[in-house]
Amino acid sequence: MYRLVMDIALLTTIIAGLFVVIGVAEPLAARLRLPYSVILATIGTLIGAGAIFFLRTDLTDALNPIAESILALPIRSNVFLYVFLPTLIFQATLGMNVRRMVDDWVPILTLAVVAVVAATLTIGYALSLVSGLPLVVCLLVGSIVSTTDPSAVVGIFRSLSAPRRLARIIEGESLLNDAAAIALFGLFMGYVMLGLPDPGLGQAISSFPMLFVGGTIAGWATARIAVGLMAIFARFELAQISISVAVPYLAYIGAEQIFGASGVIGVVVAGLTMNIIGPGRLSPALWQNLREVWDLLAHWAGALIFILAALLIPRLLEDTRPGDFALILVVVAAAITARALILFVLMPMLTALRVSPRVESRYRVAILWGGLRGAVTLALALAVTESLRVPVETKRVVGILATGFTLFTLLVQGTTLRWVIGRLGLDKLSPLDVALSNQVIAVALQTVREGVSRMTDNYDLPRDTVRSEAKRFAERLDHAVERADAEDNTLILDRDRITLGLIALAAYEREVILARFRERAISGRLSEQMLFDVDRLIEGARTGGRTGYQRAARRGLRYGPSFRLAAFLRNRLRYSGPLAGMTADRFEALLAKRLILRDLSGFVDSRIRRIHGRRVADLLHELINRRVEAVETGIEGLRLQYPGYAEKLERRFIRRTALRLEEREYNAMREDGLIGAELHTALMQDITRRRNETEGRPHLDLALRKEELVRQFPLFADLDEAELRRLSRALRTRFYNAGKVILRKDSVSRAVFFVASGAVEQEIAGQTSRLGRGEMFGQMGVLAKRPRRTEVRAITPTSVLELDEEAFRRALKRSKALRQAVRDSVSAKAMTEEAMRLPELAKD
Repeated sequence: MYRLVMDIALLTTIIAGLFVVIGVAEPLAARLRLPYSVILATIGTLIGAGAIFFLRTDLTDALNPIAESILALPIRSNVFLYVFLPTLIFQATLGMNVRRMVDDWVPILTLAVVAVVAATLTIGYALSLVSGLPLVVCLLVGSIVSTTDPSAVVGIFRSLSAPRRLARIIEGESLLNDAAAIALFGLFMGYVMLGLPDPGLGQAISSFPMLFVGGTIAGWATARIAVGLMAIFARFELAQISISVAVPYLAYIGAEQIFGASGVIGVVVAGLTMNIIGPGRLSPALWQNLREVWDLLAHWAGALIFILAALLIPRLLEDTRPGDFALILVVVAAAITARALILFVLMPMLTALRVSPRVESRYRVAILWGGLRGAVTLALALAVTESLRVPVETKRVVGILATGFTLFTLLVQGTTLRWVIGRLGLDKLSPLDVALSNQVIAVALQTVREGVSRMTDNYDLPRDTVRSEAKRFAERLDHAVERADAEDNTLILDRDRITLGLIALAAYEREVILARFRERAISGRLSEQMLFDVDRLIEGARTGGRTGYQRAARRGLRYGPSFRLAAFLRNRLRYSGPLAGMTADRFEALLAKRLILRDLSGFVDSRIRRIHGRRVADLLHELINRRVEAVETGIEGLRLQYPGYAEKLERRFIRRTALRLEEREYNAMREDGLIGAELHTALMQDITRRRNETEGRPHLDLALRKEELVRQFPLFADLDEAELRRLSRALRTRFYNAGKVILRKDSVSRAVFFVASGAVEQEIAGQTSRLGRGEMFGQMGVLAKRPRRTEVRAITPTSVLELDEEAFRRALKRSKALRQAVRDSVSAKAMTEEAMRLPELAKD
């Protein structure tokens, strides 16, 4: 019993020591300017080598218990793959901007899958040619070393302010890269254990998609069930976070054990699913806390997996032979070659096809040299060495090659990556950024001087002290102003200033959206969509300046493919749920955008005008006004279609704002000691109850009650009740998205249309007119029995009522008002004469 207690105490001490190492490694990496993973791997290797040394040396036996405990740590491949890996992958997917990655899914998916397959095949066949090993073993090695560690290169790119889209592509590619590599590893590992030396490549590739399909189903189902449970437990935050912790592990095990698919794909899909639907179902505060908890869990898991995997390096390299070093160099050369082909051949091809952004050669070199390998590679190699069904020599070769290659990437590429980036000039500001920084510093110091002056007046500080510090600060301010006015700053052209101003404006818009989200003025789902649109604004301004910004702004208001699909479902299948949801989302988003856009003008006047001047500020005001006008037009169009719904949303917004202000007042009273903790808690519970009541969005009913509409139309005012019911049964409802052609010129005339909601634009003989609710079109083609001479297009999402020729003629005979409306709709003289000759339109 005493021995067991001592073992537990020693193990606990070692684990605590590892956490101390984790805490020290990050500031040490920053000081040495090395990737964090390199420091962790180095420390872990030194600890493992030290433990082996003290066990085998005769110098002292005092440290033997510690060395034995270190080497006896339960470091198994299953611990890495089932405990640490799901945590790392799940956190990475939660932190992704999924909506922005959707824009770049082609380069991300292509680079991920193609890069893994290319690296695996290149390494496998190169190794097979020089080593004499079975091809399947060489391909197994290739799949193991194809996994990359994105943290180093992405972290450095972020610190260098590299293009955000480039960092996003590399991050997404690296994540899916691991998933694809582990899926291939499982495939070839199965062939090795079955003793198949040369499997057919077609057979291997054909079973590859099923690994993705099963993982996708398991991940999606797990996340959907988990989010549903978390929504039920809305009042219990700790319970919700606890459920989220179970998600990646259930997805991983479910994908592997139930579907026989890739557990990594299951975790990726589960994380992406929760990322997409979570903000709309969970409260903003919970979502923020959940992200923070997962950031901490992933930090610990990532550090522990590196240290524990590095402990194995000395043991994996114990049986190294001289010839193994040559094989390691072959693997290194083949891996770099495969990566270079992807970066310098495939990526330019994707750019030429306009499915990937252009990546400068300097960045491609940095990505090439930054392809570090780490703990996942070592974990997969360990899985091979642990298997009883793998031949001993295969275990030795796989362990040595994977470990040697990992050490090369960490100790050679990792330690020189910043030097390479410096040589490429990626760590230096451009002349434009230098000139802009001078302007920003001068403006900031002027603001600081005003603030310090007010502070010294308020606190009545000694005059001599104030005068001395003011003189010192004035010298710095004069130097900053002198640099800002220097000739070099003429490099900032008006075009560049506008671009920089637009980027700053979009960044501030992002902050306003996040503030509104934290205040619960807008929902999580809506904030995600709005942040998605803001990212497009930033990308558009970076690549296309003012034109790109305006194009992105218009795209944010456009009716996309999802609306067309929803309209198709409603027209063809009579299923209006998706269209109602999207229309309500659009209504709410337009109202929120109108409020947020009005906050931007103050930022332009207070900040941008002082840095970039009046001319740039005036232009930004003009662009903001154009966006406001476009949003107002969209809101007005929806108001005409669905009167009363906007008022319901506006009332909901006012109630949310009132609750936010009321909550702020109670918090201030609590901090000032005016109310106690018990009363504050009761007041907060009441606010939470009322806020939950306002969370539900009003229902938007798209159903067109044809009988009610027919009674409202003046065209049918003189029809009796029986005829109105008969006419209502004959009418068919159609929905058309904005820009959709309803009638084409020269098409066969078989029906007449009445606008139920929305607006259409018709072109006749070169003249254009607009029709709104209650107006009709297509009647002359039916009456004259000739091809149509007009083209009609929806200019907003529009609902029309379609009446076939027979029913229209019957209604025309019975309705004097309808006949007069047809006569009034004929404008041209020739058409008037033609209409008067028609028996149906003879004067009453």
